[in-house]
Amino acid sequence: MSNPVRVALAVILFASPILAQLTTEQKQANLASFETVWTTIRDKHWETNPGGLDWQAIHAEYRPRVEAAASTEAARGIMREMIGRLKQTHFAICPAAVYQVLDADGSGDGWPGFDARVLDGRVIVTEVHQPQSNIKTGWEILQSNGADLAALVAKLQTDPAIHELQLERAVAARLSGQVGAVRSMVFEDQNNARVPLDVKLIPPRGEFSGFGNLPPQPVWFESKRLGNTGYIRFNIFLDLVHVMQQFGDAVQQCAHCDGMVIDLRGNPGGIGAMAMGMAGWLVKQTGERLGVMYMRGATLNFFINPRAEAFEGPVAVLVDGSSASTSEIFAGGLKDLGRARIFGTRTAAAALPSVITRLPNSDGFQYAVANYISQGGKALEGNGVVPDVEVKLTREALLAGHDPVVDAALDWIRKQKVSQ
Repeated sequence: MSNPVRVALAVILFASPILAQLTTEQKQANLASFETVWTTIRDKHWETNPGGLDWQAIHAEYRPRVEAAASTEAARGIMREMIGRLKQTHFAICPAAVYQVLDADGSGDGWPGFDARVLDGRVIVTEVHQPQSNIKTGWEILQSNGADLAALVAKLQTDPAIHELQLERAVAARLSGQVGAVRSMVFEDQNNARVPLDVKLIPPRGEFSGFGNLPPQPVWFESKRLGNTGYIRFNIFLDLVHVMQQFGDAVQQCAHCDGMVIDLRGNPGGIGAMAMGMAGWLVKQTGERLGVMYMRGATLNFFINPRAEAFEGPVAVLVDGSSASTSEIFAGGLKDLGRARIFGTRTAAAALPSVITRLPNSDGFQYAVANYISQGGKALEGNGVVPDVEVKLTREALLAGHDPVVDAALDWIRKQKVSQ
């Protein structure tokens, strides 16, 4: 589980209103923040008239309101209202407190040796990689260093601005820390008994890799056989050279498999070009594309580069609410081409490349710099990829040693084999 601060996606939390009188400096900072937000959208949005609006008229309408705002919270609300006029996601004002929330208990690269996800409002161990103190898949994590995780999840889920991907990262911050540190955790086992354990944080899984201004973060890749079906999973679309090589090798080694399962659950995306390269191992026809990305003054077609050794059997792609960005482009494009069947739950609906910057008043500002339309003509942003077969991962299944999403994909592939 990687440090959530390293991933270039914002978690939007809302502080309680504070109605203290603003100082002159605070008023100036809020006004400067407004100007930064307005100017950035004017200059960086992929449309000359962002959202089809007269952006200069928007400035004239909202600047006086920010000047008159009685609190930073009120000024933030006005700026949120302004960007809301775009009717586009990936534009957000994040209170300064969000950085404190992410950093609290979560600085450092250490992880507990197991993966955990939020399932039905509960933080559940989904896979144990390096066993410590007999922790089992399916156990619920109740507390970490005194933090009540169920209460944290419940609080965040009441806010419609918090999506599954953001929720996962907020929880992950409570489970990570410095390598070698010990976290006091309380679990609930398969018998619903409380199990207090001290868990020592270990170096993260995978090798560190960076890209552009994104800080280095651990990247891992795994492939195996499930019967005569290939299974591929990796945590993020980074480390292009190594991951692309491993993906190609895994496909070639499975040339005679009954089918292929590509598990993108929990994968937040990364380098978009990797989706085109990977799709080339699954699509043999020339001229196909996953979709189109529109930027200010430029258009990028996600054309697939077919491989002579492309796999031609059934392909299942697994997704969930934490599958975002490049994961959505890959899954949505293959679905639109009729090349893959999608299993799991709706994706994060966060396909656009975005930037996060700090405003003069210390709030964060996230803005998108492009728009993406899938091959089927749909905007993934705000909609996500809808699975062909909706199936959820559950604690009950994990405790029984099963993954119902993988099971559904394998059952479909078996049926394809029988029907041939």
